[in-house]
Amino acid sequence: MDEIEDYSESIHEQSNEHAHKIVHESGGKEKWVIFVALTTAVIAVLAAITGLLAGDHADEAMLAQMRSSDQWAFYQAKGIKADILSSSNNMLVSIGKAPDTAAANKVKKNKLDQVEIMAKAQDYEKESKEHVAKHKVLASGVTLFQIAIAIGAISIITKRKLLWVVSMGFAVIGIYFLLHGTVF
Repeated sequence: MDEIEDYSESIHEQSNEHAHKIVHESGGKEKWVIFVALTTAVIAVLAAITGLLAGDHADEAMLAQMRSSDQWAFYQAKGIKADILSSSNNMLVSIGKAPDTAAANKVKKNKLDQVEIMAKAQDYEKESKEHVAKHKVLASGVTLFQIAIAIGAISIITKRKLLWVVSMGFAVIGIYFLLHGTVF
């Protein structure tokens, strides 16, 4: 999975600098700008946390998929061994000799082992899919937090409170995705 880049930190720093400049130049008339800077800081922290969680789920999905692949390779190896032993016994019978009972028992054991190995492989596949699903949800949350930070910065630059409200709306949706990816 790709690592999620966090552009929000530089945007947040620039908006804070701009916010302090606006408050200083306006003589304190534009105090709402400080609240934009503060909420942007909180949103940046949420974006960082969500990004870490998304990355963790991406890593876990990859590890589970590798475990599944290992199990499927083991499954195939058991099947090949069983087929070779079975073919050897068939050849013995075809040339008029008695089949090797130890080999026949080993074939049965390999076939039983394959059932257990297949179940493990499928469990790992399921685990991988669950991690991928959570990764996608959390990655969406990171995106929404980054959009919220960018719109908050734009609200400071354009001095429009409505854009700050819009940015808070994106942040609330980002919080929903954060909760959905961790709690639900």
